[in-house]
Amino acid sequence: MAIRQLSPELINRIAAGEVIERPASVVKELVENAIDAGAREIEVVTSGGGVSLIRVTDDGVGMDPDDLVLSVERHATSKLNGDDLLDIRTLGFRGEALPSIGSVAELTIVSRTRGASEAYALTVERGWKGPLMPAAGNPGTRVEVRNLFSATPARLKFLKSERAENLAIGDVVKRLAMAHPEIGFVLVTGERTPLRLPATTRDSQGFLQRLGQVMGRTFVDDALEIAGEKEGIRVFGFAGLPTLHRPDASQQFLFVNGRPVRDRLLVSAVRAAYSDLVPRGRQPVLAIFVELNPREVDVNVHPTKAEVRFRNPAAVRSLLIGALGHALKQAGHRASTTGASAVLEIAERNSRFAAASTVAFRQGTTAGHNFDRQRTAGFAEAYQAPLAGIDEPSAAVVGDALDQTSDLLDRPLGAARCQIHETYIIAQTRNSMIIVDQHAAHERLVYERMKRMLADGGVVRQGLLIPEIVELSEDEAEALAERADELAELGLVLERFGPKAVAVRETPALLGQTDVKGLVRDLAAEILRDEGRQALKERLEAVCATMACHGSVRAGRRLTADEMNALLREMEATPFAGQCNHGRPTYVELQLSDIERLFGRR
Repeated sequence: MAIRQLSPELINRIAAGEVIERPASVVKELVENAIDAGAREIEVVTSGGGVSLIRVTDDGVGMDPDDLVLSVERHATSKLNGDDLLDIRTLGFRGEALPSIGSVAELTIVSRTRGASEAYALTVERGWKGPLMPAAGNPGTRVEVRNLFSATPARLKFLKSERAENLAIGDVVKRLAMAHPEIGFVLVTGERTPLRLPATTRDSQGFLQRLGQVMGRTFVDDALEIAGEKEGIRVFGFAGLPTLHRPDASQQFLFVNGRPVRDRLLVSAVRAAYSDLVPRGRQPVLAIFVELNPREVDVNVHPTKAEVRFRNPAAVRSLLIGALGHALKQAGHRASTTGASAVLEIAERNSRFAAASTVAFRQGTTAGHNFDRQRTAGFAEAYQAPLAGIDEPSAAVVGDALDQTSDLLDRPLGAARCQIHETYIIAQTRNSMIIVDQHAAHERLVYERMKRMLADGGVVRQGLLIPEIVELSEDEAEALAERADELAELGLVLERFGPKAVAVRETPALLGQTDVKGLVRDLAAEILRDEGRQALKERLEAVCATMACHGSVRAGRRLTADEMNALLREMEATPFAGQCNHGRPTYVELQLSDIERLFGRR
């Protein structure tokens, strides 16, 4: 078969297959062009999931007639100076978007420069360019795309439902809007306007305001500001507290020089920073922006420019991990409002139910249900009398807790007042009440101690008078034996004892009298599950977390007032004490004003 030169129209359709995957791809290219044109307001209107209509209007610099004609030619662009592909300072640069769109749809562009008296329009239909015509239009550019993929109808079969395509379009607009708070955005899909974002300032407060508009108020309430700069690389943004997490990474937004990206390096840095702070299988919520010299990052490695390649990836990763770690550590004992909000929501719902029950009771009485007045009075007297016949109250109130010095009330976690259900500590500060999960809190404390000991050269061990023989599967025994040296650093000394068992000779001293068999079995499962998928440091920290869980004070153990206050003081001095090793909150703080609101005092 002879080799033939492809026609320009067919070349454009092939290129469109790489650049234009779905309607959201068109929206992305057109909105990026509007941003590059210096727009302050951008409106996106779609119909039929973006297949019937996509219209993007901006108030940018616009194009004169000559530029308008060139804009639909393949590889014609105003965004590259010379031949340097390593100094890209705009979102677009290839000159592929408009000709690619025009080859598979009906494309109309109306543009007017700010000093011109009239606008000009140009139409491209399935690759065929029409004449340049005068038109009415405001300064800026309006791009209209109709009947997308009409030239390649087979592509329509691969599109999802109209709702799914609308969601994808919304996601594209949201991501670009998050990176550019100084620009106002409006998104109209059919009869709905799901997005209306007024322009704000391009500073920390402006970014947070825009993130709140897109990600919701909960994120703003539980967000930590991230900031770091080193070797010409700047990292900034906002990250959610570890107790704010989701089952997927859909609420992780990463940007490089204002460009939304999906980068494995940045994702791995986020995972490392939150490694022992969120539950397994859950993902933190954040929006992180990386800025650096364009020559230090290659954005020309993917057709849709969704991936980047850093010249110094180690420096970027280290800076991001450090900035996130510093912010999370500085958060100290700032409790997530998610837990408190849930408590308040349940309490308010219960109070409404109680009020409704009271009304129903009164209505029932007036409707003719004759209650024995004497029995009712007796009930009231019994209710006011001291409770009797109960050997142990459900709340073990510590008598001397009421005599705590006022200084403790000024501490972040306050003074312990009581323990309920032998599991939760109730503490009081000047303006709030704090509920602490004693097991989760102590688990974090033990874990951080083990990490400090590990960093200082090893965990102190305690020998067993009689070695503990733990029966396992052959795979589990083999996995533990292969990691014996690593486990010894953590204070757990064991050796193979036959094909399906290990003998434990020493355990970490700070675990005390722990369940050795349960600990070893959990460690074996942990190692097998993450074999080959974690770096050595991350694997050791995962093992530390498992050990800490076994070595912490259990629910059901009654604590004295001194023990409770000692736990609170150590929590105040320990990093990341706000959540346990599995990412669950260790305490919830209820403000006095919220409690008063529940009881109608405010």
